[in-house]
Amino acid sequence: RARLLAPGGLATTEISGSGEQWDRPNGWAPLQWIAIRGLQHYGHDALALDIEERWLTIVSHLFERENKLVEKYVLRPCTEHAKGGEYPLQDGFGWTNGVTRKLMQQDPSHQANRCRAGHCRPPP
Repeated sequence: RARLLAPGGLATTEISGSGEQWDRPNGWAPLQWIAIRGLQHYGHDALALDIEERWLTIVSHLFERENKLVEKYVLRPCTEHAKGGEYPLQDGFGWTNGVTRKLMQQDPSHQANRCRAGHCRPPP
């Protein structure tokens, strides 16, 4: 758990600094979804919620800054974009859009639900 859980969600590997897109510090929406659903299925709700909250927080911070969702994220608080891979970072990536929407529906109290079109309302 401690080796893969990062401030922004679940890392794919422990490998860091390789420059490959699947390695740290990058994180991916489908991995978050699979891990969260699997953990929920086996009764590990607290860990599933922890991953969900971390992921939604990192996604909503970039959305608030740049008015977009992207393909992959840096799993720590920062202003840099995820790197690595065969092509430039993609905006509005389908799996990020779908996973984020579903997680926001599951957790309506999360701060990400206050963000619309780059404007995040303060909490009530």
